[in-house]
This record gives sequence, C-alpha cells and structure tokens, in this order.
Amino acid sequence: MAAMTISQLARSADVGVETVRYYQRRGLLPDPRPQATGRSGIRHYDEDDLRRLRFVRSAQTAGFTLEEIAELLRLDATNDRPRAREMATARIAALDDKIAELERARQSLSHLARECASGAQGPCPIIAAFEGS
Repeated sequence: MAAMTISQLARSADVGVETVRYYQRRGLLPDPRPQATGRSGIRHYDEDDLRRLRFVRSAQTAGFTLEEIAELLRLDATNDRPRAREMATARIAALDDKIAELERARQSLSHLARECASGAQGPCPIIAAFEGS
C-alpha cells in the first residue's frame, strides 16, 4: 500500500483523525514529518503505522490503559516477553473479576424479573430494588 495521509490512516483503522492525533501526542504513534512533496506539509503513514494503530485499538478493547499500551509497545521493542505475559495475565484476572461481577448482576436481575412476572400485587420488585440502592 502506498503512503497514507492521516485521514486515510484513520479511515483504514476505523478511528477519527483526532484519535490518531491524540495517540501521537501520547507517544503511541509516530508523528511523521512532511515528506519533500512540495509545500503541502502533508504527513504520510505506512503499513507499520496502521498495524500499530490497530494494535493500540485492540489493546484498548482488551481493557489495557494507554499507559499499559505504551509499556507493551516498549516491551515489544526490547522483546521482554515475560513482562508482557505478566501484564496479560493481570489483565485476564481483571477481566475474570469483571465477568464474575456481571454474572452476579445478571443473576440478580433475572431473579427480580421473575418476581416481577409472578403477578403479585404491590410495587414492582425491580423498581423497589433499584430505589433501595
């Protein structure tokens, strides 16, 4: 693929241009200097930049913070696989905790929905449960 402008890079990664600029300010993406293409001042990006941008987005989806993503990028450059594995293991544990919390919330809400459907008179148990929170 030929060199991309910032808007082409953003579109290819399904993010906004401001997201690319934000990641650049945070040091997660390079901020390339304009190539000698005249007076346009257009910055150009390549496939490596696109891969890096997609990595940042995927890592965010997995729940890593931008600081952790920056560390993962540094670890990749130094091939520090043990630390990267440690970070991934910690993230998995945090996800497991969140999943358990969501499962408890689902069970509680399912119970309230069954109570609500029972046809008993009085206030709706769902509304009553949330009012007491």
